Amino acid sequence: VQLQASGGGLVQTGGSLRLSCAASGRAISNYDMGWFRQAPGKEREFVAAISSIGARPSYAASVKGRFTISRDNAKNTVYLQMNSVKPTDTAVYYCAAKLSFRSGSLSVGASYDYWGQGTLVTVSS
Repeated sequence: VQLQASGGGLVQTGGSLRLSCAASGRAISNYDMGWFRQAPGKEREFVAAISSIGARPSYAASVKGRFTISRDNAKNTVYLQMNSVKPTDTAVYYCAAKLSFRSGSLSVGASYDYWGQGTLVTVSS
């Protein structure tokens, strides 16, 4: 499956942005999906994940209550709604797909089978 992340850009502190991850090649209904991010000079970190059927979304503590992950299997797309953004949210955001029958924690990057190319989010103060 190929993943294409989009929707990044420049946003002011307190603003909102919605990222999209469009999949092609295979239906994402068989995949758990996640968002990760990597800030300059830092390691990649987990942001949010959602199961193949849209249940049990999980979030990093740093974004819980501000970000919402959702999916539309009919459109083969996953979204990350980012509200009340902060300068610390500045990073390249990556979407990833994990075959749902495989074991592995959704908050661990190594659990995922496919990755998109990333989209840059810059939050100005």
